Amino acid sequence: MRIAALALALALLPLAAQADQPLSAGQRFAQDATIVDTHIDAPSLLLRHWADLGVDTPKVEFDYPRARQGGLDVAFMSIYTSPGEDKAGEATQIAHTQIDAVEAMIGRRPEQFALLRSPKDFDRLHAHGQRVLLALGMENGAPIGDDLSRLKLFHERGVRYITLAHSEDNRISDSSYSRKHTWKGLSPFGEKVVDEMNRLGIMVDVSHLSDDATRDVLARSKAPVIASHSGLRHFTPGFERNISDELAKAVAAKGGVIQIVFGNAFVDPASAAVTQAYFVASAQFEQEQAAARARGETPKSSEAFDKEWEAAHPPLPVKIDAVLNQIDYGIKLVGADHIGIGSDFDGVGGALPDGLKSVADYPNLIEGMKARGHSEETIRKVLGGNLLRVWSAVEAKASQQ
Repeated sequence: MRIAALALALALLPLAAQADQPLSAGQRFAQDATIVDTHIDAPSLLLRHWADLGVDTPKVEFDYPRARQGGLDVAFMSIYTSPGEDKAGEATQIAHTQIDAVEAMIGRRPEQFALLRSPKDFDRLHAHGQRVLLALGMENGAPIGDDLSRLKLFHERGVRYITLAHSEDNRISDSSYSRKHTWKGLSPFGEKVVDEMNRLGIMVDVSHLSDDATRDVLARSKAPVIASHSGLRHFTPGFERNISDELAKAVAAKGGVIQIVFGNAFVDPASAAVTQAYFVASAQFEQEQAAARARGETPKSSEAFDKEWEAAHPPLPVKIDAVLNQIDYGIKLVGADHIGIGSDFDGVGGALPDGLKSVADYPNLIEGMKARGHSEETIRKVLGGNLLRVWSAVEAKASQQ
C-alpha cells in the first residue's frame, strides 16, 4: 500500500509543488481515465463566501489544482436550495444566483473551466485534460415552484439532472427524511415534472426520495434514472435515505446508475445512526420553534440548533474501506455497468473517510479498487463511463419525443 500512501501524501500538497514528483499508479490511471463526480456542493459555498476556485483553496474540497491532481474531468455542481428557502419563496432566485456563480467562475477562468451541457461536447471542451468541465445538477426541485415552464428555463441554463426533493416533502415528491410522506410517492404535479424532464433530456434523480416516490419515478419515467449521491441501505438498515437492494436493482433494470456517495453519514452505520437521530431531533426542534412563536416568544434559531448539534456530535473516524465496500457490494448486486461516484464533496461538513478528503483523492479509490481485484474496465466504468452512458441515453430518449 506504499503507492496509495504516497498518493494521499501528494494529494495534500499544492499541484505546483509536485512537478518533480513521480506519479503513483493510481494517479497515472486517474489522469488517463474519465472521472465524473455527480455531486459537489461548491455553489452553496460560493454564495456564502466567494473564492477563486481556479487556485489552491485549502478550506474547500473542490478547486482546480486538486481536481487536476485527482484526475477529475466532469464535476456536477450542485444547485441546492433548502426546504426553508422554498417556504420563504426564495428557492428560484437562489438557484439562479448559484448558476450565476458557476458561470462567473467559468468566465474568470476559461482556460480551466467550461460548462458541459452534453456528453457530446466532452472531447471538444475538455482541451486534452487541461479543463475541468462543470455540469449542473439541481438538488431539490423547489426552484421549479408550480411552473413547469421553469424546467425549460433551467435546462437552457445547463441543469442536466434534478433531485426531485431534499430533506422534506415538496410539491413534487416525498422525501426519504420526512415522516409525513404527504403524497405517498410522487404528487400529480410530480408526474408531470418527470414527463417534462424526459421530454427535455434532464436526468431524473431519486437520491433523497422516499421508497414509494422512487417506485413512482421508475414506473413513470420513459428514460433511465439516476441516484446522484446515494449509499446502499444494505450497510445502514432502516435508513431510507440510502437506496434498498430492491430499488437499486430496479434502477439498473431501467438502464440507470447508482452514484455512490462518500460522506460518512451514508457509508458508515454509526455515522448514519447519528444522521437519523439529527433529523428526529430537528423535527422536534421545529415543533418547539412553532410553539414558542405561538406564545409570542423568540425561539432559538435553526443555526444555533445545528451548531450545538455539531459540537455534541463530531465526525466519527471512517476509513476509505467503507466506500470501497459499497462499490464492491453494488457491483455484485447490480453489475459493473450501474455503479458510479457522487462524492458530496463540500456538502457534508468535512465528514469524509480517511483517504477521500477532497477531489485530489480519486487515485486512492482507484488503488483500493485495484487491490480488491476489480479490472481496469470496471474501474473506468465506475469512475465515469457509466454516468456518461446514461446521460447520453436520456438525451437520446428526449430526441425521440
